[in-house]
Amino acid sequence: MRKILFLTLILVCCCFGVSGQYVIKDGSELLSLQQLPQEKAYVDHTGPLVFSGEYLFYSFYCFNAQNNNPSNISRVGYVVLVNEEKEKIFEHKLNLDKGLAQGDFFVRTDIPSGRYKLLAYTQWMRNGGFDQMYTDDIIIINPYLTDQSAILTGSSEETNTANLRTENFPSVQMDSATVSVRLEKEIYGTREKVRLSVNNYKGPSGYGIYTLKVKKKEEIPVKPYLNATQYAKDFFNADKQIKQKVGDSIFLPEQRGELFFGSVQDSETTLPVKDIPVIISIPGKEFILKFAQTDAQGNFYTYLNKKYTNPIALAQIEEENKLYSIKKGEVANLDLSNITFSKFTLSDSYAPYIKERSVLNQLENQFFTVKPDSIIASDPIDPFDGGLPEVVFLDEFTRFPTFGETLVEIVKFAGYRSGGKDSDYIKISQDFETYNEELNSFPAIVLIDGVFIPNHEMIKGFDARKIQKISLVRDQFVLGGKQYQGMMSIETFEGDYLGEHTYENSVAIPLKLPVAKKNYFKQDYDNEATDFSRIPDYRGLLLWEPHVKVEASNYNFEFFTSDVEGIFEVILNGFTTYGKPITVVKEVTVMKTSQ
Repeated sequence: MRKILFLTLILVCCCFGVSGQYVIKDGSELLSLQQLPQEKAYVDHTGPLVFSGEYLFYSFYCFNAQNNNPSNISRVGYVVLVNEEKEKIFEHKLNLDKGLAQGDFFVRTDIPSGRYKLLAYTQWMRNGGFDQMYTDDIIIINPYLTDQSAILTGSSEETNTANLRTENFPSVQMDSATVSVRLEKEIYGTREKVRLSVNNYKGPSGYGIYTLKVKKKEEIPVKPYLNATQYAKDFFNADKQIKQKVGDSIFLPEQRGELFFGSVQDSETTLPVKDIPVIISIPGKEFILKFAQTDAQGNFYTYLNKKYTNPIALAQIEEENKLYSIKKGEVANLDLSNITFSKFTLSDSYAPYIKERSVLNQLENQFFTVKPDSIIASDPIDPFDGGLPEVVFLDEFTRFPTFGETLVEIVKFAGYRSGGKDSDYIKISQDFETYNEELNSFPAIVLIDGVFIPNHEMIKGFDARKIQKISLVRDQFVLGGKQYQGMMSIETFEGDYLGEHTYENSVAIPLKLPVAKKNYFKQDYDNEATDFSRIPDYRGLLLWEPHVKVEASNYNFEFFTSDVEGIFEVILNGFTTYGKPITVVKEVTVMKTSQ
């Protein structure tokens, strides 16, 4: 008998609430959960001081809290910036690749000056409470808004602010005998090429993943950001496993992907509906099709384990005899009751510097179109899960008015069959591999622009002039315990069928897209193809390498200084494969050379 393709693993029903938490039922479950290591997170970033019109770049590290190695538990991480009113300024969802991710945030001019907190975590980490999550202070200065009361103070308080630079933090430049940074000289001219090498002196002991950045040294006194060395001390006693007991609620780890959950109720009685299949599809050319089944409380969940680009999911119930209400679950809000913010005040004496830096930011942003970042394309999704589709482009044939007629006249191996007392359904012919393979009468899985079609009869009269192509896979599929004969994917020219989908037992659910991974623009004055001689260059961040994987003895980097003069810090910060923190800081000076 030929292979049957399974679209998804049916998840075991459990006591899973609409807040995304699971109730531990007994001792054996507790033991299994305790055997899963807890996690902890670290974020390197380009703060702690950020102006309006600048980017906050960050690199995300997720560790196994028991051995300090990159975690392979969670596949989704989160980075959040909150203000003193505990409101979220941004909340980024990240696809973790072996515990790593990266992102950025542009500080808009509507975000006021003030003290903010940067948080990073996974859902599994939330079981350890606020202390298990990464936190660091961010100061935003926005000179474009009138109210600066959050950061302004009298000159008498300025000394206390300046002391933050050295309080509990090393005041000398840090180096490492394991991994180090070397430059050719200490003083460079503007727009000059800089050659930098990362040297590993200890072989495998120095192997690891590090963040490398070169940024202008802050002229405003501010508490230093949390580097890897200090982080290792602060989180030395982080939880190694969950502390919950039987009967407690926990956040499940997103091991297979992003957790997608919700509930189903009878629309008439509003009572929860148990043991009913729910079909979840994310429309598009690279559609995703998932299955879930409700538990005794009417809750369902599944994992979105493929990268998606459509911010809409469609949850549907095939049964048409009754009306149901489908609701998307929401993860419980972060408990920010224990959050504290560092002291930061600023006197009027810094007004000239703030004005100058803001003007340079405005000039730099005027030319962002000639210095573009690019999105790194993710691997394409195979919506057919390995099946090889037979594709029919309708423009190659005489067109017929309706979809039903098109199946009869053009598409081989597929057509409508009578459903008897039920609705007619589409049947795709079997691709027999053996002479004695049994004939089946299973319906096909049918999608239009990635939208799952529960009732095939309702699309018989669909305007075929809108259809670009029809793809068929003749394999047998199992979706949620129900067998299907083949899959048919119909693509329209506009790709907008979701907008006219009117099936009653369905609901469109907005999704928050994960942060796209980027290749950041690197200024290159050696490139003769582009003339930058008349374009201002006021970069304060000269180099940003979110994750440098060190697996040899030497790595070379090149970058160019900008028109900004002053002292710049070269910072290598990260962790060896053995979990040892490494922080290396060098200083270089950029100044105009005499002509």
